[in-house]
Amino acid sequence: MKEHTKARSVTGSTIRVAALTSQEAMSAIGALSAVLMDCVEGGASVSFMTPLTRERAEAFWRGVADGVERGGRLLLAAQDEADGSIVGTVQVVFAEPENQPHRADIAKMLVHRRARRRGVGAMLMRAAEQAAGAAGKSLLVLDTVTGGDAERLYARLGWTRLGVIPDYALWPQGGLCDTTVFYKRVAHD
Repeated sequence: MKEHTKARSVTGSTIRVAALTSQEAMSAIGALSAVLMDCVEGGASVSFMTPLTRERAEAFWRGVADGVERGGRLLLAAQDEADGSIVGTVQVVFAEPENQPHRADIAKMLVHRRARRRGVGAMLMRAAEQAAGAAGKSLLVLDTVTGGDAERLYARLGWTRLGVIPDYALWPQGGLCDTTVFYKRVAHD
């Protein structure tokens, strides 16, 4: 794991955020799937409907690992050093169009419910911003459920709110939800 933030004590635990290689992601598919499944079961609108099977979650993470291998994305994971468990994750997805080499999307910022309200999301986002800048990106874009905890987190971290798209996605149990779009300029190498 390539560390992107220093290990930090967060409410009694030490959390470390690091980039995973493709091989490390493949080795951690079970733990990554557990985080994704917990978030979906908890009601997070993150592209999956309930019930999210382990097989579907693992297939998703295999695709992410393949994207890391091809250089199309970075995968960062937050690990609780007390027990070695992965408690959160975020991705930096590089823009595909040739006229957008300066831009990346932030995707699937996920924090296991047992690790929430401990600063893990903020650590993941800061590490994603730093990693994107190190990769030469100067503009980041993301979207999130309107009115949720993540929306408030992004605003606190200095992201600029662009607006709301009504009825953009479905909640995991069904029913439409609105999405808020944000952007942030970051320093790059």
